[in-house]
Amino acid sequence: MTTATATATATARPDDGYTGGIARLYDLVHQGKGKDYAREAADLADLVTSRVPGARSLLDVACGTGLHLEHLAAAFGTAEGLELSPDMREIAVRRNPGVPVHPGDMRDFALGTTYSAVTCMFSSIGHMRDQGELDAALSRFAAHLDPAGGVVVVEPWWFPETFTPGYIGASVVEAEGKTISRVSHSRLEDDATRIDVHYLIAEPGRDITHLSESHRITLFTRAAYELAFTRAGLAVEFQEGGPSGRGLFTGVRA
Repeated sequence: MTTATATATATARPDDGYTGGIARLYDLVHQGKGKDYAREAADLADLVTSRVPGARSLLDVACGTGLHLEHLAAAFGTAEGLELSPDMREIAVRRNPGVPVHPGDMRDFALGTTYSAVTCMFSSIGHMRDQGELDAALSRFAAHLDPAGGVVVVEPWWFPETFTPGYIGASVVEAEGKTISRVSHSRLEDDATRIDVHYLIAEPGRDITHLSESHRITLFTRAAYELAFTRAGLAVEFQEGGPSGRGLFTGVRA
């Protein structure tokens, strides 16, 4: 069995010929679990246009492998992505030919243009380590809104009171001739969630491959998010539910 380990957004690439590493597993596992990127993108487009009628451009920050972006590009005249992980960005570029996917960190990116909407989904914002980094990210999002007005949409991580320490997640997905087993364990680590994830990948004619990764995701309070939006000059509101049950923040230029 081949073993490789990844931390945060780094991607493991074992030597057994399995290509795509954890970045590719990300797609297969979440789609196999029923995550409906097309439906989520349609709902997101509706939310954007309800706040900014006639919105024509969108930047998806931390766009990952570009699965939301693929559908958002069809809903807006201009849709672009921003991604820190080279491996995920590589997949996003291949998946979305002709759609710009910029390399960059949400805390300090500067693209020299503005958009009707800036989105940050799938709780990627939780990788900010403290209030200062959260403020920096929201400031960058607001700086990339059209001067005439725009909206920022952020899907948060769990709040401290809604997180379940010790949660175990498990799934088995069959896709592309592979059987993929994913097991995760979430625990409380100071003011954050520590998630350890292990994958076993089995396919005919190859040894079973083991990949693992560990993430530390900050448990910001609702007030901390709202403070970051306010400091960025955005009038903020919170909606329960959202694509993953963790809610959505929307901020309109005040």
